[in-house]
Amino acid sequence: MSWTPKPSATETFSRRSEPYLTQSLRARLERATLPRYATKRAALLPTLHAVQEEHGWLPPQAIEEIAAFLDLSPAETLDTASFYEEYHLKPRGEHVIGVCRSVACEFCGSPAVTDACREALGVEVGETTPDGKFTLLELECLGSCGSAPAALFDHDLHETVGPERLRAIIEEARAGKRPVVESSTSDLAAGGGAH
Repeated sequence: MSWTPKPSATETFSRRSEPYLTQSLRARLERATLPRYATKRAALLPTLHAVQEEHGWLPPQAIEEIAAFLDLSPAETLDTASFYEEYHLKPRGEHVIGVCRSVACEFCGSPAVTDACREALGVEVGETTPDGKFTLLELECLGSCGSAPAALFDHDLHETVGPERLRAIIEEARAGKRPVVESSTSDLAAGGGAH
């Protein structure tokens, strides 16, 4: 059996002149985040969150900058970022839709919600629309089993959401409006729930 090496050791990526971990972000992390932890290593997850919140994703250059900031190796930082599905290692759309795929949500109709999103956006799960406006994801659990199915639209949790309500949310966002967070039990009665 032969070993085929991966090109990751020689892989290159484009760099930008300004850092992702800016001076102001560093200062904020040093002031508000690092003091909450016994070691710099322990602050890795909130640091990843802070950089991603600022830029929408974690490019390779940002991974290297975070590693240097926390005295970690880039490999260790990348290992952590790639382990959790909440971190994005490739660009996401302006709006991110995450449909819960837990057992409770699946039983209550999340596959129909995902299908409605696929149809409305013209993309598959994990893809971003060509205009860069929407990314569709499936998430493992949103912790809202009592009001399934649930979905995240950007950072807003939509509970008891059926296909029609999620289509309406997408249209509201396309029109430049911030979608209203509401439970739509009537949507479930109209065919969005379990069959």
